[in-house]
Amino acid sequence: MFPPRSVVLERLAYTLTAPALALAPNLSPDGLANLALLLPGVVGAGNMIHAATSRTPGSGQRIIRSLPFTLAAGVDLAAVWTAGYGPLQTDILLAGGWALLCSALAPLSRTGRRGHRPAAVTQLPVVSAAPALAAALPALAEPVKVPLHPEDGAPLYTRSARALWERAGLPGGTLLVKAIPHPDTKRDLTILLRSKDPGRPIRSLSAADVAAAFAVFEGEVVLAPVEQQKDGRQGGPGWIQAHITPDATARRTKAPTLEERWADKVAGPKGGAPGTELVARTRDEERGVTFYRGRMADETEVPQIDLAKVCRGLGIPADDSCQFLITDGHEFLISVFDTPPLSQMFPATRELLTPDVKGMYVCGYTTTGQPVKNMIYQHDKNAARHGLILGVSRSGKTQFFAIDMAAMSLAGQVVWLGTVRKDEKTSTLGRYIDRQGSSALWMARSLRAARALCDIRAEMPWSHDGQPHDYKPGDPRCPFRQLNVFGDEFMTCTKDEEYGEFIQTIADDLTVTGLKYGIGFNPAGQSPFAHDGFSSGMKANLRQNSRAVVFNMGNPSSTRKAVEGTMENAHDVPTIPTRYSQQEGSVIERAMRGEADPENGVSTGGVAVIVLDNGRAVLMRSLFADFDTDLAKIFPDEVVRLTDHEIEELDKRDLWFDWNEPERPGEFHPVPDDGNDEGSRRRGGGGGKPGGGKPGRKRSEEVVSARQALEAIKTLVP
Repeated sequence: MFPPRSVVLERLAYTLTAPALALAPNLSPDGLANLALLLPGVVGAGNMIHAATSRTPGSGQRIIRSLPFTLAAGVDLAAVWTAGYGPLQTDILLAGGWALLCSALAPLSRTGRRGHRPAAVTQLPVVSAAPALAAALPALAEPVKVPLHPEDGAPLYTRSARALWERAGLPGGTLLVKAIPHPDTKRDLTILLRSKDPGRPIRSLSAADVAAAFAVFEGEVVLAPVEQQKDGRQGGPGWIQAHITPDATARRTKAPTLEERWADKVAGPKGGAPGTELVARTRDEERGVTFYRGRMADETEVPQIDLAKVCRGLGIPADDSCQFLITDGHEFLISVFDTPPLSQMFPATRELLTPDVKGMYVCGYTTTGQPVKNMIYQHDKNAARHGLILGVSRSGKTQFFAIDMAAMSLAGQVVWLGTVRKDEKTSTLGRYIDRQGSSALWMARSLRAARALCDIRAEMPWSHDGQPHDYKPGDPRCPFRQLNVFGDEFMTCTKDEEYGEFIQTIADDLTVTGLKYGIGFNPAGQSPFAHDGFSSGMKANLRQNSRAVVFNMGNPSSTRKAVEGTMENAHDVPTIPTRYSQQEGSVIERAMRGEADPENGVSTGGVAVIVLDNGRAVLMRSLFADFDTDLAKIFPDEVVRLTDHEIEELDKRDLWFDWNEPERPGEFHPVPDDGNDEGSRRRGGGGGKPGGGKPGRKRSEEVVSARQALEAIKTLVP
């Protein structure tokens, strides 16, 4: 077999160059001939270094082709360095050896060149057949196999990944375009895949296919879509990328970041806040609180958050007294305090209780330290306000009475307070307000007088035009002051055998008609439901014209139910625990040692949920009014009372007297007919209902419908 002609010519060139390589450095070391031999050697050496350092295909062939020039430069330098032709004619021997070595490498250099391989020749068998059969035989020859990846200069890392992918049988009918290693990891990478058939989508590829190809677990592979980029890279359903992260998954399991923990433990389908993402975590060292701000990944959805479950997912003790949630649309804020923030006291002051021009005053503070405001009248409705205060005994209702009444008194309003029975705090409040009493009879008389004031004020002329007008808060031309009637333990009074029905009926009427005459009704008790004294109409008026304040109702579920009963649309209601108590140590370990649980509870008295105008329920700590000291520091110097005209009109109706005195004959109940007309006449008119009218039978027989009840009320006031 003869070598190719190009190899023969290359060997001839080496043979002719060898004498010049031995003579030129000895005859003229600084001549042009010697320089012409050195320059190709320098270029060849540079090409060898570049080929050795780059991992591009064909680097080996480049090194073989550059080797003769580099060796020639080495032989030339050796001849220049030795004296003469060197000992034993070394220069001539080196030149001859160079020619022999390069001649031996010539075939390798020739056959390794890309693009110069001889075309494959297919030898067909010689047959003696018809011309048509001979013409059909080339079609039966085996077709040339097209490579999966035409030579694209891919680095060794990508080519290695392609080998694994092809070994797996091209899962999903895809080709591996690129493999990108992740920094600072040993095994993590991202592979870019495209459909083997151009223009066809990738349909059947799964994470398990990728995991099997690279010998990792399925949970360590994440498939993601590929978006089109400005550099011209395609995207869409015909492309997909796979993130293979065994190292990152192992680290995430052992030491996850906060974002990773949120995604794995909180935002998952079984987490405490599914479908959410963490925006930021901030710490306020001065206040001792950590804020977790998050939002829904889909802005059209509302967060459904289980606060206790979120705390467990983040490794935070699930303690209701230190963790609080605020939602606003698709965003939310979780506040985690070091100590219960509402266990501290906020003293009431005149500065905080003095209402502004819109009738708003500070009644407490939230868990985040924000002031919470209540109103003494409805500025936007040009009307007085009602009030609703709920809570069990010792929950803080009377404390709230004090700050609410102080704010009203500081604004020049009149306050009446009626309770079921006498106690220290209500008696103390009686010294700073217009009227106060402690019995169901007293409450009935106060409500009756307030109802009569509606008629009196409807006829009181205003100074600027001499005509009566509806109440306008803050208008200096108004001839009367706003009256606020408080009824403590209202539900108990409505169940009184003697006056309960009257109290409930007239209170319903007052909540409907009182606002336009500057009269607000403020019942307080332990339930806002109809079976406990609140009719549906009364509750609707209280809800629309007040900011309901609900203290501890005995347990979190009862508190939540009471708050929802005061809201038009029930939203997320904060929880008021029975006591503030932080868990100390492990309950299991104490049980194993037989130790008692620590007694570190703090009362939640004064903590309430206030329902704001937008229907949002906010947890707050109301201001503290100290009844053990003088309350004069929060009340005005003078007690605000009714006008002389109003008192005169009430006195004409025989409704203005000492309401603590026993019931007058015929005042609320008909007097039995004993045949003595003179003796049956009672102050207040007639021997029957108060305010005149025919003597009646028992109320149970007389009033059998709502219409009859309203008619009975009208006859009470002449």
